[in-house]
Amino acid sequence: MIKRFLILAVAIQFAGCAELQRVVSQLPSNTGLSQEQIGNGLRQALDNGIKNQVAKLTSKDGFYKNELVKILVPQELQAVDNALRKIGLGNLADEGIKALNRAAEDAVKTATPIFVNAVKEISFNDAKNILLGDENAATTYLKSKTNESLYNSFTPVIRNSFSKVGADKVWSVLITKYNAIPFVKSINPDLTKYVTDQALQGVFTMIEVEEKGIREKVGLRNTSLLKQVFALQD
Repeated sequence: MIKRFLILAVAIQFAGCAELQRVVSQLPSNTGLSQEQIGNGLRQALDNGIKNQVAKLTSKDGFYKNELVKILVPQELQAVDNALRKIGLGNLADEGIKALNRAAEDAVKTATPIFVNAVKEISFNDAKNILLGDENAATTYLKSKTNESLYNSFTPVIRNSFSKVGADKVWSVLITKYNAIPFVKSINPDLTKYVTDQALQGVFTMIEVEEKGIREKVGLRNTSLLKQVFALQD
């Protein structure tokens, strides 16, 4: 009993600090929630991220007008962007950026079931520690466990979307125009890989937004399980 009071005293002393999470994990557990239930609650939070946030990415300008995830010209193509603008082809350069984002928007729409299945299949090794972890702990765990498989599944979807929205043609013109400029080094970038990386990062970013919201705002916990599980970390 004395030990429990000492732990609580320390918890109060460090309230609001990172140390609190470590202290809380030592407290006696009488919540009635199993590891499996906590894991299911985390899955529901990630599912909400897909339903409420990732879905926004699939609409027109879902990437292009979202500063959190907007896909910009990769570093190695900054010279292309700058050179085209200098010779009066700024509009074409802008179309190139827009085309990258349109491909991502189209691909995420098609690939949403891939992300849903990834969440269903994920197994939380220590759900309690994830629950009491950082504000994006569940999203980070999902990313660490699924990023490679998601990348492999997502790449052909991106490649198809590149053609579907005409991004391949836009960038073919861009690269041709650039390579025709005297004295520049010719390039042939792998934009499919770049957009795949950026689109996946955008998906995880938006899932993280929802997880953070559920952790901080009781009103976003829209199921009884979410309310029970995330009450443990309040």
